[in-house]
Amino acid sequence: MAQVSINNDYSEWGSSTDAGERARLLQSPCVDTAPKSEGEASLGVPDRGTTSTLGAIFIVVNACLGAGLLNFPAAFSTAGGVAAGITLQMGMLVFIISGLVILAYCSQASNERTYQEVVWAVCGKLTGVLCEVAIAIYTFGTCIAFLIIIGDQQDKIIAVMAKEPEGTNGGPWYTDRKFTISLTAFLFILPLSIPREIGFQKYASFLSVVGTWYVTAIIIIKYIWPDKEMTSGDILTRPASWVAVFNAMPTICFGFQCHVSSVPVFNSMRQPEVKTWGGVVTAAMVIALAVYMGTGICGFLTFGAAVDPDVLLSYPSEDMAVAVARAFIILSVLTSYPILHFCGRAVVEGLWLRYQGTPVEEDVGRERRRRVLQTLTWFLLTLLLALFIPDIGKVISVIGGLAACFIFVFPGLCLIQAKLSEMEEVKPASWWALVSYGVLLVTLGAFIFGQTTANAIFVDLLA
Repeated sequence: MAQVSINNDYSEWGSSTDAGERARLLQSPCVDTAPKSEGEASLGVPDRGTTSTLGAIFIVVNACLGAGLLNFPAAFSTAGGVAAGITLQMGMLVFIISGLVILAYCSQASNERTYQEVVWAVCGKLTGVLCEVAIAIYTFGTCIAFLIIIGDQQDKIIAVMAKEPEGTNGGPWYTDRKFTISLTAFLFILPLSIPREIGFQKYASFLSVVGTWYVTAIIIIKYIWPDKEMTSGDILTRPASWVAVFNAMPTICFGFQCHVSSVPVFNSMRQPEVKTWGGVVTAAMVIALAVYMGTGICGFLTFGAAVDPDVLLSYPSEDMAVAVARAFIILSVLTSYPILHFCGRAVVEGLWLRYQGTPVEEDVGRERRRRVLQTLTWFLLTLLLALFIPDIGKVISVIGGLAACFIFVFPGLCLIQAKLSEMEEVKPASWWALVSYGVLLVTLGAFIFGQTTANAIFVDLLA
């Protein structure tokens, strides 16, 4: 059996006193591990997971499904219709699942428990820093998307409550979009984001799952039994060009990106084995595919090319069933923003401590002041950008490219480095096949990131 030599530079990793390296993104708040006994702790035995296989499937599905769901009908329109959208998702699914399996393999080989720690240990310091920066930018962009979604749904709900006709721009000052987003953010999101720890993850998970399934069900039902008030645009049957197909990739990558939280989930399992994990992620991705495909197909066929980037905006304000879906989405986003901010803040904290060389064991007052400053800066910047960015499609087009890095580039680099670290004199054909597959992942991910990011900047943001 081949031996793997990963994380052997103990002067850089094993005995580092750099506090920043110990202040990386905390373990996913959605998973639990059983406490170690004194004997196990003294022997350095890893925490025993408590998550069952079925529970792991649920957590991965929950991590996968989210705000990106609302943009899938528009992604089908961008891709050029149902056939192109289905083909694109099915083709991406193979790489998405393989990336999750690669991360579990590298986590087991490096004995690390979070995404960026695996990248640090397997690929080295430079790649690890790039990974942490990417996570910070990704979570920052997702928080902006969350605030835009809140504004979108509130606009429709307020229109019904104020009995304003569709398409009117006038109204009292307290119904203005900028005011309602700011008020909601300051009253609910900011107080939930400041604490050092967050203890409402289970409620957030429940709301996200219920809201996602309800939205999907409503979109399918409204397609089967459409309202007379709804008007449809042209139903595209083929993509305008191959570039149009790739322009739909940010939404798919954003929707299926659960890789960052997958490593803690893998390590939380009772039996963290790569083979078992392969079954878990395959089942989870098939479930997510069914939800995304149902939403994308039915939402696109209902409204055609006229579908909004946020599909719920395409439905009449007076529809009570859709209004309930909007309320679910708002509640889900209100609890999801602090969790994403928590993850991003932890990464920023780690980068800052490492840069400053500040020890973790510092006085509580200094940590509290820094945490409040980081939170206020993060919150105000995301709020300011959300007030002036018109729709979630423009945000997803940017951060979707980063999602491609988490799905393709970093897992591919980890696979290449892990195989290169194996101490074998004669490399079998399987070794060369896996290295080649890693190169394919990196190349494909870099292409998607470059193409979609350039398109987002020059077409969406500068248009």
